[in-house]
Amino acid sequence: MRIALYGCKPYDRMFFEPLSKEYGYDMIFIEDRMSHETVQLAAGCDAVCLFVNGTATRELIDRLAELGVKAILLRCAGYNHVDLSACQGKLRVFRVPSYSPEAVAEFAAALLLCVNRRLHRAYNRTRDFNMNISGLMGITLHGKCAGVVGTGRIGQAMINILRGFGMEVIAYDPYPNDQLDVSYVSLKELCERADVISLHCPLTKETHHMLDARMIKHMKKGVYLINTSRGALVNTVDVIEALKEGIFGGVALDVYEEEEGLFYEDRSGDIIRDDNLARLMTFPNVLITSHQGFFTLEAMRAIAITTLENAKSLELGRETANEIKA
Repeated sequence: MRIALYGCKPYDRMFFEPLSKEYGYDMIFIEDRMSHETVQLAAGCDAVCLFVNGTATRELIDRLAELGVKAILLRCAGYNHVDLSACQGKLRVFRVPSYSPEAVAEFAAALLLCVNRRLHRAYNRTRDFNMNISGLMGITLHGKCAGVVGTGRIGQAMINILRGFGMEVIAYDPYPNDQLDVSYVSLKELCERADVISLHCPLTKETHHMLDARMIKHMKKGVYLINTSRGALVNTVDVIEALKEGIFGGVALDVYEEEEGLFYEDRSGDIIRDDNLARLMTFPNVLITSHQGFFTLEAMRAIAITTLENAKSLELGRETANEIKA
């Protein structure tokens, strides 16, 4: 098996290189994301390996098929960046559905604590020996209501954490889990009742911009919004307007709907042309991180192992629940 891993960072290579040798696979590590300019590098490969920021359009998929590539191995859970309909009859698509739900939930909780108690601002102040605490006041989470949107494994891990804070937890999911001890409500009711809203659902046509001006108008003044799932679950323009109106107590985003080409890259010396992202950065109660919720040693190793197990399924022609079918 020969695999081209696109969008390779040093931390990807640290895990994939030794493991690929154990599996007996020849893995090519390519720093650039797959594009019209780099797709040719997959010539002679059985599969390409893409991350969440690597888009596979119909044109690129057709080109991969022409090059003899048989599959796309996603080293992530989401697959909205792959044109699945274009893959039918040409390429098999595999993903890593669950690598460390606790890692993402723990990070979501960290974002909540940080943006609530203004730890990011406090850090910057004290670095300059400014010990003034004015403007750093948060709320006590104990006794407040938390709304969890999406009750898969990450959502369930987040529910456990929030209950540990002594919070009342309600949930919204179009497919409720009858085995889960949580009170399910409509999305509208969740927005009305929750002091904290945390998103843990995939991006689909149904969930695209699920939190927009229409839903934001139902939210309590001072609500905290945490998103570690997909950026386009929220309408960025509507969130900015609500921030200007003082609706949100805080917003913490580990994802952004136009993050491609920005997140995972060092753009500190560049002029950022995304006006919405630049505007978000100006609010003192907004915290943005670059899609790192998954980023733990345990999760990275699990991603590498599952990705290579998916490659083995491809090699042996066997079925696996990790394969995505349109």
